[in-house]
Amino acid sequence: MGEMKSMQMGVIGALFLSVASSVSIVICNKALMTNLGFPFATTLTSWHLMVTYCTLHVAYKLNFFENKPIDMRTVVLFGLLNGISIGLLNLSLGFNSIGFYQMTKLAIIPFTVLLETLFLNKKFSQKIKFSLFLLLVGVGIASITDLQLNFVGSVLSLLAIATTCVGQILTNTIQKRLNVTSTQLLYQSAPFQAAILFVSGPFVDKYLTSLNVFSFHYSPIVVGFITLSCLIAVSVNFSTFLVIGKTSPVTYQVLGHLKTCLVLAFGYTLLHDPFTPRNIAGILIAVLGMLLYSYFCSVASKSKQASSDSTFLVR
Repeated sequence: MGEMKSMQMGVIGALFLSVASSVSIVICNKALMTNLGFPFATTLTSWHLMVTYCTLHVAYKLNFFENKPIDMRTVVLFGLLNGISIGLLNLSLGFNSIGFYQMTKLAIIPFTVLLETLFLNKKFSQKIKFSLFLLLVGVGIASITDLQLNFVGSVLSLLAIATTCVGQILTNTIQKRLNVTSTQLLYQSAPFQAAILFVSGPFVDKYLTSLNVFSFHYSPIVVGFITLSCLIAVSVNFSTFLVIGKTSPVTYQVLGHLKTCLVLAFGYTLLHDPFTPRNIAGILIAVLGMLLYSYFCSVASKSKQASSDSTFLVR
């Protein structure tokens, strides 16, 4: 019982860290890109991952965690896949309207459910599916404004959805099957994620913005916000692997939409962004979907635990 309670506290801590760090980095990056005119999202992400790796390397040298070797082919492919998914999401945003990009992010949940059902034989109850549907409807109402379709943007969105879903499923599967921690997996895969984004980032950003990241004027305040963004990203990357490892890719995506609702709310209260009754209604519906999802998952987890305990007693 004590071990179960400790596990639940660990999950709650991971969820809280993920929400707090993600909302913080969104606000920081919004100030950096909107107010300070630094639009190089892909290159910035490569710096995030490099700082994350360096931080974990220092932590490893100070014996904060043990490094468990993982098959190099698995780590390289996993790291490259995650790096490609980030680049494709940024390209999807560049080629599509914001509304269609939001639709792309919403599609990740049903696509993940489909993949886990087909290839991992995972069962999702009708109640959980209904709560996810309610969540997606709410986030859609709150965040989607315009929908403009084009062929290249649609293809990029489909590729972004596929690579993101597979990457997040592998994040969970590798940790469980190879018995490695989120820290160990992130430490070994971060260099490969950073490498592919570091090489491709300047080209992707120049194509999307028509600006050169190397000729940008880096004032002290821009450097300060970039540094702050990189430091927060360490927590974001760590908590992402931690949450997916302790829960599931679908739960992580649900948490991501909670962050979206929080960012909308913070944008209204702190940055005075436009806010309409439609936004409020959408957020309320989304929060209801999240609460129902949490409740149904909790009931299913307790039922599974009780079944496991009864089986153990019989044996």
